[in-house]
Amino acid sequence: MSRMTTTSDPQLVLGTMDFGTRVDADRAFAILDSFVAGGGVWLDTANCYSFWNDPSGVGGASERVIGAWLRARPGARNTVRIATKVRQNPLVPHSWPQSAEGLSARAVHAGVEESLGRLGVDHVDLLWAHAEDRAVPLEETVGAFGELVAKGVALRVGAANHAAWRVERARSLAREQRVEPYTALQLRHSLAQPRPLTPLPEAGHRLLTAEDLDLARSEGLAVWAYSALIWGSYVRPDKPLPETYDHPGTARVLSVLDEVAAELRATRNQVVLAWLMRQGIDPIVGVSRVDQLEEALAARQVRLTEAHMTRFAEAR
Repeated sequence: MSRMTTTSDPQLVLGTMDFGTRVDADRAFAILDSFVAGGGVWLDTANCYSFWNDPSGVGGASERVIGAWLRARPGARNTVRIATKVRQNPLVPHSWPQSAEGLSARAVHAGVEESLGRLGVDHVDLLWAHAEDRAVPLEETVGAFGELVAKGVALRVGAANHAAWRVERARSLAREQRVEPYTALQLRHSLAQPRPLTPLPEAGHRLLTAEDLDLARSEGLAVWAYSALIWGSYVRPDKPLPETYDHPGTARVLSVLDEVAAELRATRNQVVLAWLMRQGIDPIVGVSRVDQLEEALAARQVRLTEAHMTRFAEAR
């Protein structure tokens, strides 16, 4: 996969998907406090997080916890930037994807209004289209996102889990409509990769490709990577890599990963995060404990050389 350059320094993004469900409010507050104390800025959430873990069958829990934390920490809104997403929240409890809100203009505006209410803010710093919605004309979705930026409700907009050609088409339509285009991509990416052409079992996940990086490099788009640490699989014996990662390339990559981690006196996770940031990619890291967050933040001090990057490239 080609290397991309960026005009801004990459940074760790705190993934908050489990806040309010698997991670209770007290632990979430401690994680958020530690993130800010450690110089972290971006929080990534979605209006649908996490309906699959919530007895209600709908999302909103993560945004509510962040909103409660903001109210309890005067001035915190001036310190953090908030990214949220619309598209996937079920309109009918326990009915997904059948009742997913989609990306019609009406759904986008309603979804954002509800997100702002839960967060207790008047705008978000980045609004993502969580996934494609090909049942809605792309022109309609682009126009709705553009209206939100024009109103100051979203400062920027981005596309998560979109094909590169759809992003470029959306950007072209935005130029025609004279509205704000997508300026960021969010896709799944990590050092270890699944077997080529193997479908992912996780519904809605889309892997970062060379085509995505080519688009980002040529157009100056930010790239965020989710599932960067593959749910702890690099370091937790109780969470082995999923079966789709079982191929010779994974064994080679993990061998190099261990060598580099030992050379740099870093953990596997820290080297993986450093590898992403070395390419100008912002990794999203979800944690359930403060010590996990502190380990991740320390990855910013791990310095990979060009020789290290070449070794990883040859192993993959």
